[in-house]
Amino acid sequence: MGVDVKPLAGPAFEAAIPALADLRIKVFRAWPYLYDGDLAYEAAYLSRFRHADRAFLAAAFDGDTIVGAATAAPMAGEAEEFRGPFERAGFNVSKIFYFAESLLLPSYRGQGTGVEFFKAREDHARSFGSYSHAVFCGVVRAGDHPMRPADYVPLDTFWRKRGFEKLDGLTTAYSWRDVGAGEETEKPMQFWMKQL
Repeated sequence: MGVDVKPLAGPAFEAAIPALADLRIKVFRAWPYLYDGDLAYEAAYLSRFRHADRAFLAAAFDGDTIVGAATAAPMAGEAEEFRGPFERAGFNVSKIFYFAESLLLPSYRGQGTGVEFFKAREDHARSFGSYSHAVFCGVVRAGDHPMRPADYVPLDTFWRKRGFEKLDGLTTAYSWRDVGAGEETEKPMQFWMKQL
């Protein structure tokens, strides 16, 4: 399956928001996020990448269909849950670019698109000449969680091949409603970092 990765901005971004919101819900519903998403919330969340200074969004297209997406923005403009741990640890957040998410439908994985997403975001961050590091975070789930698939392979090796390493002791917590749950619960999130 041939996939084209294209940055989205302006009207093209606006037109893609419903498809991107649907993609986020589909991908994050699976392990390990188990996120029970809402289209209206997702559309509002995504629209911030349309207006945030220096933000980046790329989509992967199979023909006219969006099958993947990646977002990034300067850490200084991020929510306290993401920015705060770095500020408290003494980092200069104005030098950090935050890679918010990288999403791809399962049948398109393992074909290089994920690598392309990381490269595109790194190129974007480097283009400003003022960012020294890129970071992202991933949810931490218990190894014995009842919904963990038997064949699940963590992405740690993939992330290390992109040059990222875990920041030991640097975590945050974020709340969402799990599939099948009645209310939101807080989840631990582990940060990873790469020097640009």
